[in-house]
Amino acid sequence: MADFGFWNLATQDPERIALVDPESGALRAGELLARANRLVHGLRALGLGPGDCLATVLPNGAPMVELYLAAAQAGWYLTPINHHLTGGEVAYILADSGAKVFVGAEPFAPACRAAVDEIDFPAAARFAVGRMPGFRAYTELLDGQPETVPAERIAGQVMNYTSGTTGRPKGVRRRLAPFDPDAVASLYGMFLAMFGIAPRADNVHLTGSPLYHTAVLLFTTSSLHFGHTVVLMDRWTPERCLECIAQYRVTTTHMVPTQFHRLLALPDAVKARFDVSSLRHVIHAAAPCPVDVKRRMLAWWGPVIYEYYAASEGGGTLVTPDEWLRHPGTVGRAWPGSEIRVLDDAGNACPPQQPGTVYMALGAQDFEYHGDRSKTAANRRDGFFTVGDVGYLDEDGYLFLCDRKTDMIISGGVNIYPAEVESVLLTHPAVADAAVFGIPDDDWGEQVKAVIEPAPDAATGAALATELLEFCTARLAKYKCPRSVDFVAAMPRDPNGKLYKRKLRDPYWQGRERVI
Repeated sequence: MADFGFWNLATQDPERIALVDPESGALRAGELLARANRLVHGLRALGLGPGDCLATVLPNGAPMVELYLAAAQAGWYLTPINHHLTGGEVAYILADSGAKVFVGAEPFAPACRAAVDEIDFPAAARFAVGRMPGFRAYTELLDGQPETVPAERIAGQVMNYTSGTTGRPKGVRRRLAPFDPDAVASLYGMFLAMFGIAPRADNVHLTGSPLYHTAVLLFTTSSLHFGHTVVLMDRWTPERCLECIAQYRVTTTHMVPTQFHRLLALPDAVKARFDVSSLRHVIHAAAPCPVDVKRRMLAWWGPVIYEYYAASEGGGTLVTPDEWLRHPGTVGRAWPGSEIRVLDDAGNACPPQQPGTVYMALGAQDFEYHGDRSKTAANRRDGFFTVGDVGYLDEDGYLFLCDRKTDMIISGGVNIYPAEVESVLLTHPAVADAAVFGIPDDDWGEQVKAVIEPAPDAATGAALATELLEFCTARLAKYKCPRSVDFVAAMPRDPNGKLYKRKLRDPYWQGRERVI
């Protein structure tokens, strides 16, 4: 079973380019393997043992990948922390995860230093890529350590923390088992085969979103385990993305709908400068993709865009380009080994076309929310779990998502799904980004509010607000249409496209109780 896996492949062909770092450039497989092995020896010398956790606050770069490759063969939990968090938020995850070692980076020094000070994290176990007062140099973990394959290898796990858009983040922890790291790595490589991706030597994966995200790290490392070259971007912009695709002849990448929207907003003359014909599999998820946006991407890039639905907790569904064109708007059918159910509030299966809460099968990928048994139990039903999304199945078993249950608007007893309204607003040329949510209404309970990030050349004000309201009225049932529009300079999204809608919604509910 261990035909693939980065460690095997790097041993067989150490001269192959495995990673392109945004700062240092190309890194050969043998070099990356040697650094990962030295890290295992260095961290073991520090006292890290099987089942222990190490946490990181790092940008996209070789150190993040090296630490993953070390943890994955030494039986450790790796917890990548969002580098946009405040010191207090980082401190919470450090403490909650039980991390024994912490690796930060110089660009994020204020949050890293505040975090270790808040919980008095041991000075001997904090390391920095770059310079950071109070932290040891990251290179100390490698200096003087052998490049030999570590003894007593055992597969580790990534323990990602949920985004915390609806409360405190929780670690998604899976049980460690005494499996061979190479066999497990081969399975991760085969995960790509589910999307039709082959272990071809000419495959190049572009990582444009931050590696602290579950899916971004999964697709990046699975590509390494399948023998593909991985190109890391430290900051995604639409034009730089196209440059990388053309320069490195990228064949696979993982994106989110926000990135599609920003790519499409580029002038036609800019788009025409870059050859994207090398692309074979552009895989997207993380948020609902407006049908119009995906149609336009397919028209531009061809039938290479695949979609899936999953969560940090597991998954899921997938849909090929051809299937999607036959069922526009779907996120697909259950992928092999998974099962999807849509249940009403009483736990009964919903008939086709009737929205309910989406549940996914756990199968062999059982997990718990670290340190929170009540939350672990609350999202389970008969061996299935939910992350609170609302959707429906059609007669052929294709899943369509409506929205997150906590984002659903209930106005006059009628359910309104913001994603549907946002999809309409995003087709207007003056709209760069859109968020729709419910705000208090004494008569109806909630009314629909739209918040708009305008396109760069759009003139905001009452005239544009009226235009957008009329635009919605012509395309949506009246009860779904926003009653008012506000404008913001920039939407509160993380770099992977996740919208922190709570930051927009909460001020309208100050002093009022919102019933979910």
